[in-house]
Amino acid sequence: MSVPATFFRISASLAVAGIGALMIVSGASAQATSSKMKGLELSNDKPIQIESDKLEIKDPESKAIFTGNVKVVQGTTTLQAGSMTVFYKSGGGSVSSGDADIDRIEVSQRVFLSSGTQQATADSGEFDMTKQTFVLKGDKVVLSEGKNVFVGCQLNVQMNTGEAQLDACGGRVQIQLDPKSQKKN
Repeated sequence: MSVPATFFRISASLAVAGIGALMIVSGASAQATSSKMKGLELSNDKPIQIESDKLEIKDPESKAIFTGNVKVVQGTTTLQAGSMTVFYKSGGGSVSSGDADIDRIEVSQRVFLSSGTQQATADSGEFDMTKQTFVLKGDKVVLSEGKNVFVGCQLNVQMNTGEAQLDACGGRVQIQLDPKSQKKN
């Protein structure tokens, strides 16, 4: 059985602009949407600002834990979550010195990403800096750009290309498209 798919490109900065400086999933019967949308591009050349209620650095475990109202801003991209754990490679520097070699980042507790006209919400997410991928998961993962809205339960993005796939996890992907958003030739 083939899986219906639509291709779109996501702006990589939506997903990881703040995180980037720090640091086709579908089942046989699952519905999925794949796409390329502009916007999810890594931006390592802009300053990053991170705020949270608490920061705990555990150098022996090669991780830093940000908790409570976490907000990461880089350029026009903002990431917000209840918590963010940054795992860095052993021997690859440290977060406190600013030269950490980030392996992966986990975010949870109401994740919100915004970049330009694109926004995404989820329950949790993981950014794999080595593989240049990120996954957002939740009961309802919502990706929107203007009046165009995509809803599923898991969003998989290849950060270096912006290629993305939205999976419905056994249900159906929901898409609402605004015909006025189409580019005129």
